[in-house]
Amino acid sequence: MTQANYKYRVGELRPSQILFSYGVGAVVDLPNLSVMVLGLEDWADRYGIEVAEERLLTAVRRELGKQVKQLKSPPMSLQEDSGGFNPFDEAARIGIPVAPFPAWMVCPYCRFLAPLQGGYFELKSNPYRPQESHYIHKNCRKPGKPPKVIPARFLVACEHGHLDDFPWLYFVHRGNTNCRGPLRLEEYGVSGTAADIVVKCEGEGCGASPRRLSDAFGEQGKKTMPRCRGRHPHLRSFDDRCDQQMRGILLGASNSWFGISLSALSIPTASNKLGELVGEYWTRLSKATSGDVLKILLDAFQAVGELQEFAKYSIDDIWQEIQRRQAGSSESDITHDLRTPEWEVFSTADSSKNTKDFQLRPVPPPQGFEKWFTQVVLVERLREVQSLIGFTRIQSPGDFEDAGEIPEEYRVRLSRSAPQWVPTTEVKGEGIFLQFDEPSLEQWEQQAAVSKHQSQTWEAHKRWCQNRGLDPLKIRFPGIRYMLIHSFSHALMRQLAIECGYNAASLRERLYSKPVSDEDGPQAGLLIYTAAPDSEGTLGGLVSLGEPAILGHHIAQALEQTRLCASDPLCAEHDPLQGNACLHWAACHACLFSPETSCERGNKFLDRSLLVPTLHRQQLAFFQ
Repeated sequence: MTQANYKYRVGELRPSQILFSYGVGAVVDLPNLSVMVLGLEDWADRYGIEVAEERLLTAVRRELGKQVKQLKSPPMSLQEDSGGFNPFDEAARIGIPVAPFPAWMVCPYCRFLAPLQGGYFELKSNPYRPQESHYIHKNCRKPGKPPKVIPARFLVACEHGHLDDFPWLYFVHRGNTNCRGPLRLEEYGVSGTAADIVVKCEGEGCGASPRRLSDAFGEQGKKTMPRCRGRHPHLRSFDDRCDQQMRGILLGASNSWFGISLSALSIPTASNKLGELVGEYWTRLSKATSGDVLKILLDAFQAVGELQEFAKYSIDDIWQEIQRRQAGSSESDITHDLRTPEWEVFSTADSSKNTKDFQLRPVPPPQGFEKWFTQVVLVERLREVQSLIGFTRIQSPGDFEDAGEIPEEYRVRLSRSAPQWVPTTEVKGEGIFLQFDEPSLEQWEQQAAVSKHQSQTWEAHKRWCQNRGLDPLKIRFPGIRYMLIHSFSHALMRQLAIECGYNAASLRERLYSKPVSDEDGPQAGLLIYTAAPDSEGTLGGLVSLGEPAILGHHIAQALEQTRLCASDPLCAEHDPLQGNACLHWAACHACLFSPETSCERGNKFLDRSLLVPTLHRQQLAFFQ
């Protein structure tokens, strides 16, 4: 990571964090600095590696436009890995560009509050220890060494994705003013709450009285804070208008940035071995514009020991396959969702189509649960590719089933102009796919108690949308079938994490749920797979748990654990139609909730009473 304004290296991030925690527009809290990741125009994309996944690229183009040419990894320097690191070399500056944010800093000694642009603070950077980069208050009255300053920990944001520095001058003067301070940020007490923090102006002749920060939050904040300026600091731009009220938030607040990402599994799409090879090396072969260029390209790679697999095929056959693949990327593919092809591959479970990155092995249903499951597929190897296509603030994308459902006014773009590429990461791991028995599921859905429960959940869904100013007809309700599959997925993930030693955050779910009336046909299944980019997800530990006897034992244990919750009877009696609007029934952190990175819907649409009888509801259980 480099600091755009000064071209210094100031810290490190893992590639996966670019999608889930610290992507474009996010504030990164470093040891001595707070910085914002800038838009894609500032990225040195030539240092990124192109990632091949045609299905995902098609989906990204559907969301962002046809001008997107590539999926690329974040720019990374390999100089450190090769040894002999030189911080003054140009390669040391390769990384993700950032700029200081917020711009207002506080001296911890004299409590002086001022923006960086005022010239009161000076940057100190050690090229050999980039994590020690910091600003100092060079004119502080403290004797001896000037103290390090810290970022002011208050910001303002709005639901339309704007983020801005806290309006300190406006706030303390209770409106627009020509006074420029100086300001002091005093803290009284040890609680650190906004009520104990006071900002005061010491400007000559200024009569503004000190003001507590608690006035910027809650109902009082709605009356005292100005209208949003429409600022996008990661793009260095302002929107023309924004009708939202500024909302005070803390620096590092979890709702200040939510990434919007799309993901796809690398499933086999070719019908022959040559097609699979072309797909595997598509990022290189797609550069060929004719058969002659292809021959030169292959000769160059094979001369250095690469692409040797193509030696047994003729240039004409390879070129025909490349042309067939190019012609296959038609407009008709753009309207196709990402999960239906994956469902078809999993449900058929044809191991003869296994590839290097995708290997299946079907096994019988779990012992003791043959009535409810049709088959289990052990995914001994898989590759997941994820792309960041935007982000939101305040409003979480996990509230929506699909990225396309997120209202346009909530989505924030990654660049000032239409992007030519998007940041992408890939993870290789393993997983277990379970397919529900469709007749048993349809029979359960037709029960009167289940139908009534679905209607009540739909009412809760409408109420939840109305409280957030959303149209419930545009935000699709996933249905009772999805809730059952989702609840079972969480119960099984928790069981695997508790009894088998897996870190809960290293497992993820991928749900396949469509009703009988869907034009693509019904779907009812789930994939639990490893999502951590480390060795834990690639050693076969999860696949070994999918054998019929072992998996049957774990399912039985998972269902037994969901019968009672440590929060019962409160958990079992929870009703989303009463109290604050929410989208779950009998579920809480003690029974079904999972880490946010593991759940695809932000722990919504969960109800353990759909799995087994609970203290409050006895008639809804699928596993009677």
